[in-house]
Amino acid sequence: MVTLPHISRVASFDIDAQYTFTPVCPDELPVPEGTAIVEELNCQAALASVRVGSKDAHSPCAIWVATEEHPQFSAVAGEHVDIRWNQHAVPGTRGFELIAGLPHPADYDYFVWKGVEPDMHPYGACYHDLAGKLTTGVIEFLRSRQITTVLVGGLATDYCVRTTVLQLLAAGFQVVVNLGACRGIAAQTVEVAIDEMERCGAIIVSGTAQIRQGPQ
Repeated sequence: MVTLPHISRVASFDIDAQYTFTPVCPDELPVPEGTAIVEELNCQAALASVRVGSKDAHSPCAIWVATEEHPQFSAVAGEHVDIRWNQHAVPGTRGFELIAGLPHPADYDYFVWKGVEPDMHPYGACYHDLAGKLTTGVIEFLRSRQITTVLVGGLATDYCVRTTVLQLLAAGFQVVVNLGACRGIAAQTVEVAIDEMERCGAIIVSGTAQIRQGPQ
């Protein structure tokens, strides 16, 4: 059981909870049961005073888009990219949208759109680049609200959630990863990601039932 600090010090972070990472968009990057995280995301938000979120927002002309000649997971050259992925999360498409049951981006306290540049493909929501130099502002926003603990959920556990968690830990936040509000791409990489997050200091829980509300 995790006991939170005063609610004024707690934030909830919805990471890339978009249809692009669900079976609703089978040709993009579908994560099994990706749409099943909404209830837990909303439950963890009820334990926080601040709710922040992020979305992938990618150009259909991005240099990392997979092709027949250069399939998914193959390496791609560039300072701010690493491997190729299926085209996904293009603004204006269904995949770009947040999963039904979540707030509109304008109703979050802070929201990040990432990967807009066609030659950049960040995973974490705290920096626009892979090197962690160009901030998205979310760390600074959380600090401005005197947040000390961040409850995290989203898609996918083994990529964008993992990287965002490591970025938040490096910034000095206590991070609680709510696996009930996460789903991953593959069991093996999810296991590796959970182990790494835990070794770096994250608290791992299976759901909000394991989180005790702090003083009001």
